Order: sequence, then C-alpha cells, then structure tokens
Amino acid sequence: MIKKSQESFEGRYSRMALEQKADLTDRHHRTINYLRLSVTDRCNLRCVYCMPDEGMTFIPHREILTYEEMLHLVELCVANGIRKIRLTGGEPLVRRGIISFIDRLNRIENLKEITLTTNGVLLKEFARDLRKYGICRINVSMDTLKPEKFNAITRRPFFEKVWEGIEEAESVGMAPIKLNVVAMKGFNDDEILDFARLTYRKPYHVRFIEMMPIGAADTRMKGFISSGEILERISTLGPVRRVESESMAGPAEMYILEGARGRIGLIGALSHHFCETCNRLRLTADGQLRGCLFSDRETDLKTPLREGREDPYLSALIRDAILNKPRGHDLDLNNPRKCVRPMSRIGG
Repeated sequence: MIKKSQESFEGRYSRMALEQKADLTDRHHRTINYLRLSVTDRCNLRCVYCMPDEGMTFIPHREILTYEEMLHLVELCVANGIRKIRLTGGEPLVRRGIISFIDRLNRIENLKEITLTTNGVLLKEFARDLRKYGICRINVSMDTLKPEKFNAITRRPFFEKVWEGIEEAESVGMAPIKLNVVAMKGFNDDEILDFARLTYRKPYHVRFIEMMPIGAADTRMKGFISSGEILERISTLGPVRRVESESMAGPAEMYILEGARGRIGLIGALSHHFCETCNRLRLTADGQLRGCLFSDRETDLKTPLREGREDPYLSALIRDAILNKPRGHDLDLNNPRKCVRPMSRIGG
C-alpha cells in the first residue's frame, strides 16, 4: 500500500511538467520565486539572539547536504519557478568551497539572481571573488556602529574586520550593500538615527528588522521595538519618502531621506505582517524545505534524494510545499510564540 501511494504521488507530475518554466503560485495566489538556501549552520560569531556562547549543538556533517545535492535541488526548484536565490547560514563564507559552488549556481539556466547574507567577518577576504563569480549584491548583519556593543552582541572582537569587509565589497562594485540591523530597545535603539544618517554619506540600504521570536531571541522579546516607532524617530531628521521595492525583493518597506544617497528599509514581521506578499521558500542545510520562517512544518527533501528517488518525485514534493505554503505566520505582539528550530539552522 505504501508503494502504491508513493507511485500515485510521483505520478502527479510528468517529466514534461518538470521541465515547465512557468512561475508557480500557492493556494493564496502568491507567486513563489525566491529561495533562501542555507549552506551551513556553522558560524564564526555567537550573536546573543541567535546562538549560545558555548554548548551549541550543530548538525552532524553527514546530515548536511553536499554541494552536489544542493545543486540538484536548486535545479529542481528553478524548474518549478524559483528565479532568485539568497545564500545564508550560519555564516555561508565559513563553508569550504563556497566560491566554486557559487560559480556552478550561476550556470543554472533561468536562475536570474544570486545574493548572499553574511556577518562580514570574512568579507574582505572573499569580496573580490564573490563579485567575480556573480554575487553583485550582499546583505551584511550589522547591529551596531560601536565596537564595544558589537563585541557584546556577537561575543567576538571583529568589528573592524567587518567594516573593512564592507568597504572592500563597495570598492569591488557590489551594490547595493544592505546592512541588516536587528533593532533592540535598550541596546541599540539609541543608534537608529546614526544608522539613518549613514545613508546621507553612503549608498547603503540600512534595513531595520523587528526582533522575532526564533530560537534564543524568544527570551529577549522585551527588547522589541516596532518599525512604526523606528520610522517616527527617523522622521525627526527630515522629510522621508516611501519608494518602491525592487523586483523579487524581500519584505522591507523602503524609504529615502531627502538628500540621502542610500535608503532605509523597515521589516515589521510582528507589527506589520507581510505574509500576503511573501514569495519565498527556505531550504535548510540539512535538506528541509520550509514555507514559512515561523512555522516548524518542513518537507524532507534530503531523505528521498539520498534514497535515489527520481526527479519527478522530488519535484512533486517541491510543488506540494509551494502549493501548501502557510497563508501567514499567525504571530502578534501579544502571542510571540517561538519557532523551535534555531535561526542558525533555518538560515537568516
């Protein structure tokens, strides 16, 4: 009976369907074209809202997808409508062979864009090769402009290295460079205006992200500050104008201060749900496909891949995950329930 059920599932999609290039929509009429791919759960920082300082349990190496396995699954995702990929971690640059992997990703037909999120520690070393092999835009996690605060939040003394990496990325032509700032009341909210002023001098996109109840961050929700309050503070600097987001962009609402070179983004996961326009899937380093950052529902792609299942079966799993992507995360400020899997294992 089990075999019959599996054959029925696999039979839903022929190879002709697999080769279709049309975008796919979920049950809620959202076009799903963006995949966030976590290449590792390892990291060279220990940010307080992401990992404990010691005793972190990492995914065993044998359970992490090989690059060959990732390439295979990415090709299937692209055949099912994915057009943009963001590489995440952990810290993606700590995985050996990442440049060669990016080079091979860029050869996949119909994949239009590859970007990367990094903590910046290794960016100075990798920036030129990243640009050479197709990474034109990056996001850098940067929660403070003060070295002592950086050391406190990351538990590592790499502030100068990160800024050297950002400057190197700018010098090799990466643009726009996006700085991701997790806003935390009582810790870095006194720097909101300093970050905003940075856009007068630099063409960076500074993106303020609301604290989200994932992993270790759950215990720190008392530091929550809303995107609305952040915008109010920024407005004290002068006129702020709303601008359109890019094609296939993420959930940030984009603004520009009058006379600024850069832009300001606000990501309000709790105060302003962006679920109705969510266009993404997430593939974890251990091969689990997730439709929502805040949902622990996952589709296991690694097991059938390693069992030798054929592409139509794997494609059917991907299409099923797209079709059944949750309508929303059902989080609110009064019910900040926690996602069980830590952020480092999901992919930032």
